[in-house]
Amino acid sequence: MNYLIGAFGPPCTISISFADAETRKQASFKKENGQTVLVPLFLGQESVVGEVRIEPLPGKKFEHTGVKIELLGQIELYFDRGSFYDFTSLVRELDVPGEILERKTYPFEFSTVEMQYESYNGVNVRLRYILKVTISRSYATNIVEYKDFWVRNFSPQPEINNSIKMEVGIEDCLHIEFEYSKSKYHLKDVIVGKIYFLLVRIKIKHMELEIRRRESTGSGPNTYNESETLAKYEIMDGAPVRGESIPIRLFLSPYDLTPTYRNINNKFSVKYYLNLVLVDEEGRRYFKQQEITMYRAE
Repeated sequence: MNYLIGAFGPPCTISISFADAETRKQASFKKENGQTVLVPLFLGQESVVGEVRIEPLPGKKFEHTGVKIELLGQIELYFDRGSFYDFTSLVRELDVPGEILERKTYPFEFSTVEMQYESYNGVNVRLRYILKVTISRSYATNIVEYKDFWVRNFSPQPEINNSIKMEVGIEDCLHIEFEYSKSKYHLKDVIVGKIYFLLVRIKIKHMELEIRRRESTGSGPNTYNESETLAKYEIMDGAPVRGESIPIRLFLSPYDLTPTYRNINNKFSVKYYLNLVLVDEEGRRYFKQQEITMYRAE
């Protein structure tokens, strides 16, 4: 078996490393197999610098028609597996055609790269950044190696951040008002609000506040929406009375939130909603949903 691998497998190993790997922060994400991995974390407009090492297997040498490294930003929709939409593509030629007899090391640099979109690993879509090294060969399969990295971008604090005030009612049965102090939140923020009961003629068992994420992929009639509940916060357990006011204070930092993404490269969007849910003693559910904007603060 080892003989077959040596005979038909790649004649070399390729490793890609970043210049500041030991000091750079890392981000974790879950792969398709459920395994959580750590990858280097970059911000948009950063330079991506490092080196590629190519090492022939013992006793091996091989010819090639060129070596290159690419920095790619890709979107993959899970209903179209294997098809990647490149929104960023930069190339650096590392070597001219020749022969590799011994270990070679190639430095590379992509200066001040425009990485406008954040990395995202969702239910039906993935946005990823990778380094791709290709050793081209004339009479054999090209040798390719990949290296993932993660990108995050900060947003300035919004100049306008209005409060949310809404009413929920069932005619002659229930009338409540709810108020949230603002409509835009950073990922480590706190949702502060109040619920006012103006009319209560149904027996409410409990009330909770949900944070819901809606991921939309595709466009037009081919749009597919996937919603997931990320958090449930019990506001009240028991029957309220008319005139009662209940405070809300929900910390966002424990939850796996991302910024709001709107129409990323015409491929997908990610939106967040606060969903107020009331359940009566007969199990009937009443709810009111309100969109909020999430952003990443420094």
